[in-house]
Amino acid sequence: MQLVLKMLRAGKRNQWSSLRKGEIMHIAIVMLALTSVAVVQSTNSYNPTRPNFVLIMVDDLGIGDLGCFGNNTMRTPNIDRLANEGVKLTQHIAAAPLCTPSRAAFMTGRYPIRSGMASLSRMGVYIFSAASGGLPADEVTFAKLLKKEGYSTGLIGKWHLGLNCNSKEDFCHHPLNHGFDYFYGLSMTNLKDCKPGHGSVFRDGLPNAMKRPLQIIGTALIALGILYLIGLIRVTWKVLVVYTALGAGILLGLGFVFFTSFRHFNCFIMRNHEVVQQPLSYEDLTQRLTDEAVHFMERNIDNPFLLFLSHVQVHTALHVSKSFRGKSKHGLYGDAVEEVDWSVGRILEFLAERNLDHQTFVYFTSDNGAHLEEASANGEIHRGWNGIYKGGKSTSWEGGIRVAGLVRWPGRLQAGTSISEPTSNMDIFPTIAKLAGGSVPNDRIIDGRDLMPLLEGKHLRSEHEFLFHYCNAYLNAVRWRPRNSESTWKVFFFTPNFYPEGASGCFDTYVCFCFGDFITQHDPPLLFDLSNDPQEKNPLTPETESQFYDIINTIKQAADNHTKTIQAVTNQLSWDNTIWKPWLQACCSSWADFCFCDKDKGVRV
Repeated sequence: MQLVLKMLRAGKRNQWSSLRKGEIMHIAIVMLALTSVAVVQSTNSYNPTRPNFVLIMVDDLGIGDLGCFGNNTMRTPNIDRLANEGVKLTQHIAAAPLCTPSRAAFMTGRYPIRSGMASLSRMGVYIFSAASGGLPADEVTFAKLLKKEGYSTGLIGKWHLGLNCNSKEDFCHHPLNHGFDYFYGLSMTNLKDCKPGHGSVFRDGLPNAMKRPLQIIGTALIALGILYLIGLIRVTWKVLVVYTALGAGILLGLGFVFFTSFRHFNCFIMRNHEVVQQPLSYEDLTQRLTDEAVHFMERNIDNPFLLFLSHVQVHTALHVSKSFRGKSKHGLYGDAVEEVDWSVGRILEFLAERNLDHQTFVYFTSDNGAHLEEASANGEIHRGWNGIYKGGKSTSWEGGIRVAGLVRWPGRLQAGTSISEPTSNMDIFPTIAKLAGGSVPNDRIIDGRDLMPLLEGKHLRSEHEFLFHYCNAYLNAVRWRPRNSESTWKVFFFTPNFYPEGASGCFDTYVCFCFGDFITQHDPPLLFDLSNDPQEKNPLTPETESQFYDIINTIKQAADNHTKTIQAVTNQLSWDNTIWKPWLQACCSSWADFCFCDKDKGVRV
């Protein structure tokens, strides 16, 4: 450094000659070192205690589909690597057993009923992109919190939390309105109807859906007939026939438009606010989403970033790239799981190449358990495996809500750790908020808990003494982890009826419903000790559990206390908020062209 000062004091260019060659060489080395330090500081300009975040969520993945959770026929080496190099949460619980409410809870750290993202009817998720419901603008997501702390935030893949409110361009529920700087993916979910030849989630339910309109039309026609007969209206029987034909024609026309246009209107890809592919192409879709995720990290490598990679797989319609097709032992479903595993490997490879391993908190999970009722149009099984656990998606049995939970942060979390304490996908919200240097809102109830004390081994017990399990908007089960016991108790106030009788799911209705004749009430409630009976096979009784009524009463009191904290809000999944509204329809061309475009130059299949 003294040589550098000597050079500066020389002042004039010709005075450089007064320096010896050796001194000039030393100066060059010093300047090179200083430049290197500056480069390192520029590429690591943020506090290393504030990590990057990579959150990976798979859709409808069964906990038993992964090698690290006991599968020995599916190849998931990269996901298993997360478990080997990080922490495995073996009692990780989704806050809801369906996509939309579970993702709302994940994003906000709050039970979905608090934000109105829990349904009182059969329709528990959004199936139309042009519905008006969605995650309310006043909800605080982890993306909003981290953006405020200087993070670059990106969502790649599935959103499924709404799009517009009053016009097709207000984007009130759009990811960019909830804290994300960048979005590439589906505003809706992936459905069989999005891929020709893979069946329909609507066709089987259409007769039930049409009952009410037919009843209304039939009643109106009968009323007109009576009014005509008693002379209160003056029309001929020919007019009544015309009305009947008109009503039937409208119904048939709506049905035709629905089945021929659904794919174009509802299955599209957006980049930020722009529709870039409509209908979406399944060709190499998982690889395209992965490329987008890598490019997002590359663009933001000089800043702390939050990446939420929300996979479209393994929700039907299933799809795989050619390089993975036919490679697994479990048909198209297994191929899809193994391609998702490849995607995880690609993300980890990028982090390693850029020396970001020790600066990145990686979290992997599923939004709910495997959908047991899934099968293709030709009967091929397209469902996952929930391991030893009972039930699946849409139920609060363990198979519907116990999901994979893996966290990796080299240098901070001990590799190969397994934690069996109850944790929730809502816990990610306060965990990453605190790690990013922010704080959770104090003007609302946050149901998630900071995971770091548990992950680092500073706490041995979950901060969740109680977890509440909802079937849509109905509280139907509670989990209790007493502070002074090794047991984990679970109580069911009601359970959905499986169809057909003796089945493991609701195959007659495709998903299980949560009210009326679709459920069975239990009085006294069903009681299970999950620590001894994780399969929920043997409900306890006063004869087999001496503290039966004490446990039931304690859980009932906890449920009552929890229910008192629920405030009335707008139901975002009401009938009015879930129906298709043409004026909200996103369309990248014209309706005459059936909203057709491919600005990403994808190949349709």
